[in-house]
Amino acid sequence: MAVELTLTQLVRNGTMSPEMADTLMVAARSRSSLLFFAGPRLAGKTTTLRATLAYVPEGTPVHEVSADEPDLGIPAQPDGGYLLVHEFAETPVFPTYIWGEPVRRVFDALATGGLSLAAATHADSLEEAFDKIAANGVPDEQAGLIDYAVHIRSLGDWREPTRRVVAALYQLRPDREARLLHRWDEATNRFEVMT
Repeated sequence: MAVELTLTQLVRNGTMSPEMADTLMVAARSRSSLLFFAGPRLAGKTTTLRATLAYVPEGTPVHEVSADEPDLGIPAQPDGGYLLVHEFAETPVFPTYIWGEPVRRVFDALATGGLSLAAATHADSLEEAFDKIAANGVPDEQAGLIDYAVHIRSLGDWREPTRRVVAALYQLRPDREARLLHRWDEATNRFEVMT
């Protein structure tokens, strides 16, 4: 899987703090399930997702979910790998953008154990991101399998952003209680560790 920018480079260009990068590295190494969300297009969801997945343990399979693949590309037997969903999108313009029954199948596979999720979606808040998942008929207990959520903001005109920034990084409990671990304070342009 090609990596456009590394987490180290995203720290250097001001997208995230070293502490955020460390949290994402640990999450990937422990095969945690991850959700990346941002409102506008071109905000850097996929870039940050791919940079994070570069830290999964060596040999960890990454299965790209696609409507064009038999069984969506979900392995018949859980193999400790990741299901990579490029986007939960109401208008699936690409086979790797899924909605409805395919989303339910992904979460059904997660619920059986032995697989993790790395996914992206368009949303301006954590609540909106989970509302989009629920709109696919995914029950709360399955949505609660997501361990971390990353909110990315695009500053300036979305077509040519002046900067992209990780605005918040949450750790989630199975009941979807969110613990804010890191945030970006726009007023001071500083990253803060909340724990």
